[in-house]
Amino acid sequence: MQQRLEIGKRYKIHSYKHDGTMHRTWNEAILLEEHDDYLVFANSNSRVQEEDGAVWYTHEIATMVFYKKKWFNIIIQYKDQGVTYYCNISSPYIFEDDTIKYIDYDLDLRVFPNGRYKVLDLKEYQENKKKYNYSKELDKILRVELKELIKLAKNKDDPFNIEIAEEYYNEYMNILM
Repeated sequence: MQQRLEIGKRYKIHSYKHDGTMHRTWNEAILLEEHDDYLVFANSNSRVQEEDGAVWYTHEIATMVFYKKKWFNIIIQYKDQGVTYYCNISSPYIFEDDTIKYIDYDLDLRVFPNGRYKVLDLKEYQENKKKYNYSKELDKILRVELKELIKLAKNKDDPFNIEIAEEYYNEYMNILM
């Protein structure tokens, strides 16, 4: 029996490495929207645990977009300097045991409030590509998805559209009240 998601309910987020080992966990995120091809969550001051046991807390409100078929997820961070996007190249998510789960594939994209962007963790990607033996097909998918993500950011397509980011922020604030 498939679990049903509920708007306003708190869920967990788990990130894994390619071999199935835990990478990082977030203790909660509130579901804002459910669409046919993606989910939108939000959280603030969330407890994050790393695979080595280290714990830290997020510092700002963030909304997260997880896709059913795209190989990335997008975190919209509402910082004092403006809206910043942190994008993970990752597997499409699965949902089980009240938890969003995905494989993190190291490559990240940071998009700054002024629209400039930077690809992050190329060295880590190359190391893990060898360590976890990513196939040529997987490598190609991940690189194509990174290009798609950059294109979305450059064109300010959803969710890189500031109006959408503000809508998500307002939805989260309304749920908290």
